[in-house]
Amino acid sequence: MLSFSGLVNYLKNKHSITIAKSQERELRNIGYYHGYKGYRFIRDSSNKIPFTNLKEISTLNKFDLDLKTLMYPKIMYIETALKSFFIESVLDDAQSEKMADIYSRTVTEYKEYQKGSKKYGEAFRKRMNLQMKIDSALIRDYQKGKEIEKHFFNNDKTIPVWAVFESLTLGEFGNFFDCVNQSTRTETSKLLGLPTNLDADGKLISFIIYTLRDLRNAVAHNSVIFDTRFKTSKINQRLVLLLENETGIRNLDFKYISSYIILISYIFKKLGLQKDCKSFIHEYLTKCDYLHQNLPKNICFQILGTNNKAIMASLETYIQTK
Repeated sequence: MLSFSGLVNYLKNKHSITIAKSQERELRNIGYYHGYKGYRFIRDSSNKIPFTNLKEISTLNKFDLDLKTLMYPKIMYIETALKSFFIESVLDDAQSEKMADIYSRTVTEYKEYQKGSKKYGEAFRKRMNLQMKIDSALIRDYQKGKEIEKHFFNNDKTIPVWAVFESLTLGEFGNFFDCVNQSTRTETSKLLGLPTNLDADGKLISFIIYTLRDLRNAVAHNSVIFDTRFKTSKINQRLVLLLENETGIRNLDFKYISSYIILISYIFKKLGLQKDCKSFIHEYLTKCDYLHQNLPKNICFQILGTNNKAIMASLETYIQTK
């Protein structure tokens, strides 16, 4: 096992990275394993970044941290808004705020498939798993002493759906959305203002939720995000088609963080927050400029793509349209 000084020597001798004595504290601050090991490649461990000095590592570390600081509040805002729209649609469909009524009247996506079919069975199992996950989430928050859960449990009251959503993670919210009937999904899509010709079954919001979930989890756990390695599955092509058709930006590739900037900006525009979009895009470009000023161009192009600025210019044009 290497000591810290041994790790410093290892970086110098094995990887030819220049580290001044005065920079050793900086390496300690960002962490050898989180800092260097986390930022030594782009997307795939075989695609090593040819770092030559600690400043380059620190630059990428700062860029990544700045992206998290920029994106996290926006994701949380979107999560709250989508939950609000969804609850409104659920209440309208179920005509009740009680979970028992909502399960029987609205959480019925499984009925869209033929009884006994494979899809029917999968959807029904997903519905059953949803109920268990919701119960677990409520118990989890009750044990943590959350006031909402304490109020309803301790007073032997039925927990309304709005209180349930206070306990759900973004992934659990996605599961809930998947399990409701088509009319509730399409009504939620309508509230957000998604084009009906691309969302006849109301599943686009589900694709949005799962795409943002991976990013949100990575940010919340301080994982690396600059190269989108956090993706747990392929991005649904209907979501890509939606963004391309709506924004006019072609060949979107979610291996670049710019696609997430586009997705967040698109939703913010749908929420009527164009001014926030403008500042969001501007801040992103400022952070990209910092990267270009402190890392070799070929590395920046691998991280951001070769047309990052052109894409953002097109995005700004889209945001300004009515």
